[in-house]
Amino acid sequence: MIHPVIMAGGTGSRLWPMSRQLNPKQFLKLTNGPLSMLQATVARLEGMDAANPLLICNEEHRFLAAEQMRQSGHEDTRIILEPCGRNTAPAIALAALQLTEAAENGADDPLMLVLAADHLIKDVTAFQEGVKKAIPLAREGKLVTFGIVPNHPETGYGYIHRGTELGPDSYLVDKFVEKPDQATANGYLDSGEYLWNSGMFLFGARQYLEELEAHRPDILAACRAAIADTADDLHFTRINAERFAECPSDSVDYAVMEKTDKAAVVSLDAGWSDIGSWSALWEVSDKDADGNSLTGDVITHNTANTLIRADSRLVATVGVDNLVVIETKDALLVAHKDSVQDVKTVVERIKTDGRHEHMNHREVYRPWGVYDSIDNGARYQVKRITVKPGAKLSVQMHHHRAEHWIVVSGTARVTNGEKTYLVTENQSTYIPVGQVHSLENPGVIDLELIEVQSGSYLGEDDIVRYEDRYGRK
Repeated sequence: MIHPVIMAGGTGSRLWPMSRQLNPKQFLKLTNGPLSMLQATVARLEGMDAANPLLICNEEHRFLAAEQMRQSGHEDTRIILEPCGRNTAPAIALAALQLTEAAENGADDPLMLVLAADHLIKDVTAFQEGVKKAIPLAREGKLVTFGIVPNHPETGYGYIHRGTELGPDSYLVDKFVEKPDQATANGYLDSGEYLWNSGMFLFGARQYLEELEAHRPDILAACRAAIADTADDLHFTRINAERFAECPSDSVDYAVMEKTDKAAVVSLDAGWSDIGSWSALWEVSDKDADGNSLTGDVITHNTANTLIRADSRLVATVGVDNLVVIETKDALLVAHKDSVQDVKTVVERIKTDGRHEHMNHREVYRPWGVYDSIDNGARYQVKRITVKPGAKLSVQMHHHRAEHWIVVSGTARVTNGEKTYLVTENQSTYIPVGQVHSLENPGVIDLELIEVQSGSYLGEDDIVRYEDRYGRK
């Protein structure tokens, strides 16, 4: 049995304004299908002899990750929470330590299939066949990576030079090479001996830990210390934050794969992309006769080779070529396709200017549902709130704001001080400043309501929680 380990960290700033710090690209539906990138990663495991996936993500994404796994039918998935980012070598070490601890004494070394949550693979059958070819190599003690057969001289990926052939599409790794310039990339493609480095792996958990011990014992020691002190919270595994913060940050390539003599590679031709930019998404998207990829309410005239995504309103283009136009409820990006790698510069400018558009969308997901900040001013804010059936917001209090709730549909159970009562469609209630209160949906349909906040301070940190079923402090 294979143990899928899905790494769902990262912020994907090059895909702003869709990808935000609190809602990054792995949780987005980027390819016009019904699944997010994470859900598509899970779906391509169907039909394989695989255990329930083990997920690794940032603590601030925990509820988003858990909800998407629940929607995928994996409600019991364990999720290791990273209190801070330390790159892929420590993340994989945490998973390997947990898998080896759970394995019975004398059992085979658990095979870890390490996947990134934000990759696109169009040919699932070819992907699964590649994994099958890698299994015997991993059983022999090899650390197997998957190399993508290049179809153009890409300068944005690292490459793997394949060595001695081990079997069908399987080779020893001769060396890893950094992202090349254009002339070097042309030579790699012409030689037929180089593969793109996908960042996907298959190896035994114990074998990985042995190699990490040999080449980066400092990383392994920090991870052992962090995972020796864990706390289970719902489906989440919380590790010791102070110990993990002391762990050096390094990628699995630098820490292990480039140093070990046990590296092997299986070549994979499966329509892979890491969708690292808007131009990369345009490359893999379906296009019309003019080379346009269009999503949402879009009208084009004399427009070619352009990616347009309209989230909340009509977007129209006239006489443009080779552009990226991304519209969300609170931001608009217009960029030349040849310059999309510089989108991260805009994100840094947003941070420097003290703005908030890099953090989250206007629509924010919570474990109980979602809210949309539809209007705001100096002393007021208006939100449209959706509470899932059976869900409940925390018992809380605000020091600086009062709230009016108007129910649009469904039924709310409101605790307002010492009183608890129902509020139904077209009814409203008022929560004074300093009043302990809570909101719950006791029904079987979504509860929709409008919340009008008023006061001297309206930030989300003006919440004193007394009780919360989702473990939030």
